[in-house]
Formats: sequence, C-alpha cells, structure tokens
Amino acid sequence: MNIGIRLHDTAPGTLEERLGYAKQQGFSCIHLALHKTEPGFTMDHAPELLTDALAARLQKGFSENGLSCAVLGCYLNLADPDPAERERLRKIYRAHLRFAPKMNALLVGTETHAAKNSQFAEPAWESEEAFQLFMEGLRPIVRDAEEADALLAVEPVHDHIISTVDRAVRMLEMVPSDHLRIILDPVNLISPEIAQAGQADAVIEDAIRRLGDKVCVLHMKDYVVIPGKPKVHSQACGTGVMHYETLLRFAMEKQLPMTLEDTTPENAEQARLHLEEVAARIKA
Repeated sequence: MNIGIRLHDTAPGTLEERLGYAKQQGFSCIHLALHKTEPGFTMDHAPELLTDALAARLQKGFSENGLSCAVLGCYLNLADPDPAERERLRKIYRAHLRFAPKMNALLVGTETHAAKNSQFAEPAWESEEAFQLFMEGLRPIVRDAEEADALLAVEPVHDHIISTVDRAVRMLEMVPSDHLRIILDPVNLISPEIAQAGQADAVIEDAIRRLGDKVCVLHMKDYVVIPGKPKVHSQACGTGVMHYETLLRFAMEKQLPMTLEDTTPENAEQARLHLEEVAARIKA
C-alpha cells in the first residue's frame, strides 16, 4: 500500500528535513502544502515562487527519500462572491497546476469552503446560489488544468458547498473533464447526525460506488462524536470509531495513494501501522 502523510504534520524542520522524517516513519508519499512547509512561501505570491528551481529541489528531495507527491495543496475559495478576487485566485491555481507536473505531483487538491463574512458563509453554502457560484469559479480552473495537462481534485466536505455525494456527482456531470477528479476523505462526509444514526458505513460505500472512478487519492483519519458539537472530531487512524475495511479494499483494488490527516509526529507511525494491520487481515 502507498500510505503517506501531510508534510506539515511531521516534526518541524526544513522542507528537506521533513521529507527525511516522512521516510524515517515509513511513509511512501506526501501531501504538500508549501505555505506550511517552506519558509517564506505565501499563497499570494505563489505565481512568482513556484519556479523551476523549486520543482527541481522537490524532485531531488523526493528521489533521495523514496517519496512521491500525492497532493499539492491549493485550498483557496473558488466561491468568493467578488469576481476580481476569484480571478486573482485563479492565477494562483493556474500556477499550481502548471507547477504540479514539473515536480511530479499527482494532482492539485482543493476544497469548496464558502467565504467567511459573506452571503455564502454557514449555513448558506447549502444554497443553490452558492453551488452555482462555485461552479462559475471551478470551470475556468478546470480549463487551466486541461491546458497544463494536470489534475484538479475536489475534496467533498459535509459542511462545504460540495457537501454530499449527490453534489459531487452533480459537479462532475456539469464539468465532464478527465482533468477534474475527487479526493475522498470519508470522515469529511460524516456529520454527527449520520454517525449517530449508524449510517457512516453506508455513506462511505455510496461514495465509493458513485465516485470511485474519479477518486485519485484517499485522505485517511479517524473520528469520534462529541455530544453537542456540530462536527465529528477527527483524529489519527486507529484512535476512534472508524471502520476501514471497505476503504482499504477499495484502495488496494485501485492502487490509490492514501495520506494520513490529523496525526502528530508522535502517533503518525502508529496510525500507518494500524491501516497496514487492517489491510493484512483483509488479505489473510
């Protein structure tokens, strides 16, 4: 299995040191958020900072540590109501999409959170207006992905605009491009209500059935329900109530990279081992 980690969840250090830490803990791929791992890197200045020299440096670091990059993160708001702001963000996305093939990243990943302090903040992201505004922002980014011969992957989250499998399917149908894919983070589809109703496994199975052909990466974590909280509490794999069997069968069948989330340097290796132990039982 190809199990990785968000590089910013490793022990602190330079980018190269963090790659070494990922290798030492037995990971084979990473999720890279440069503004969280490279001193001086800001998303606002990404078009100038995503240079060929940086791509070569990353490729060298990956090669030396036996790592691949599953996700290059660009989690910026495509549903901002200000057209000028959406165009500014498009330039940042375009730079990431052009950079991803240069440093051998599988895809550029994003989410569909709504702008805070706008008409599309909670709970208005569930509205049709928010969905259409997001689609307006998404279409040109997908064209940029096609031009760059790169993949853009959207990560559905239950309290974002693309909040359900239904909405994700609708998005894919409205933008029928091979360059638009899905990052499946199953915990992000589980609300407290879904968990308490015992429907979490059914939601995950539905996501695999209906989105599976478009899924390129899995985000892996665990969760618990805390009474009174509006979201499930996510944490490292093996520390909550998550069932992984269906997910791991899917990952092994499709040979998908998986990157851990919500780990610490102290528990990341154990989270990886937990997934490997579950996978071993499935194979036995």
